[in-house]
Amino acid sequence: LGNDFVVIDSRTKDPGAGERARWPAPLARDLVRHLADRRRGVGCDQIVVIEDSNIPKAAAFLRFLNANGSEAGACGNGARCVAAHLMRESGDDWVMVETQAGLLSAEICADGSVLVDMGPALMKWREVPLSHDMDTLHLNLSVEGLSDPVAVGIGNPHCVFFVDDAEAVDIEMVGPKVETSLIFPD
Repeated sequence: LGNDFVVIDSRTKDPGAGERARWPAPLARDLVRHLADRRRGVGCDQIVVIEDSNIPKAAAFLRFLNANGSEAGACGNGARCVAAHLMRESGDDWVMVETQAGLLSAEICADGSVLVDMGPALMKWREVPLSHDMDTLHLNLSVEGLSDPVAVGIGNPHCVFFVDDAEAVDIEMVGPKVETSLIFPD
């Protein structure tokens, strides 16, 4: 769907293969930024680290590291990618993964796509989170002619502008301005 990820399998247990070497965790912010850099590193939107989960019903713990080195609670598309890998590995058509944002279930659909239940959308300003108390359904934010967005948290903060034609929006111009807005501390 347009995102790209570097996935590092840091699990200490590999079904059927015994113990294996473990990637040193946590990854330093500088290393994450270097790996994610599209000119000097591998290049990606996020690094997803697969770790062992302490929750018996979860196949793994997923850690989502943004290109700037910060950590997100969850990422739907990243979770879909790793869930597909885990389901191929296990032969199952359903998997539960643990994230900082909670447990996420994923399943393979009839068309082969992977569906992840991200849980309920978080709409309170502290849950998104936003920098201070404000109406999450009408943010006082205008960017490149877009205004009156909605803020929602689903493991990481999202800013949603309603437009007539999404293809007409210069997302490469809008995205960086939104993500560096002081409204969004994370």
